[in-house]
Amino acid sequence: MNKTPDEAEVLAKGVVEAVAGMGGVDVVVCPPFTALERTAKALKGSDVGLGAQNMHWEAEGAYTGEVSGAMLLTCECEYVILGHSERRTYFGETDATVNQRLKAALGCGLKPIVCVGETLEERKSEVTEKVVRKQITGAFEGFSESEAAGTVVAYEPVWAIGTGLTATPDQAEAVHAFIREVLSQLYSAGTADAIRIQYGGSMKPDNAADLMSQPNIDGGLIGGAALDAGSFAGIVKAAG
Repeated sequence: MNKTPDEAEVLAKGVVEAVAGMGGVDVVVCPPFTALERTAKALKGSDVGLGAQNMHWEAEGAYTGEVSGAMLLTCECEYVILGHSERRTYFGETDATVNQRLKAALGCGLKPIVCVGETLEERKSEVTEKVVRKQITGAFEGFSESEAAGTVVAYEPVWAIGTGLTATPDQAEAVHAFIREVLSQLYSAGTADAIRIQYGGSMKPDNAADLMSQPNIDGGLIGGAALDAGSFAGIVKAAG
């Protein structure tokens, strides 16, 4: 929940300028709903894509305060984040509602970024794999192999979001490899390999290269470091 439409437009233009010429990396920005239209205009003619931070599973109706996939498409969105840990922690998101949102997103042609991850207490209790498996299987329940192939998964250890803590490259890689194994069990090794798995826990310019050099870390879901165009561009450069 950052940036007014004016501020988002300035940031988006700064991102476009900062990442210009950095080939081989797909870059997407996901501003608040109120800034989507202005951001879309700022991104016009660039290679930077647009996404939203959430969506409802119904197309319309008595769901005050919610936004549908069709509404996001009118704002020129291509992507949507689903099941972010903050949505799960503060707003009652569950594996079942993430599943419903995923179905709606795929149904209207949006590319979903499905978030999974464990809390600090769950990591200390050594149940990370149990938690992440449950989130993955719950989110993807009922989806075909071709549908699953059109998604992105983001691993965001809740204990490393906004805390300054970061999973070590080895810790992050271990969970990313586990996620890919779960996806291969649900579908196939080929589909699991095709699905991008991003790391989303306090990735910054100074740790991005080490994290993304791991074989199963395909990119980053960036939070605080994306609020500054130069900082974000440093991460994009590391990805390249």
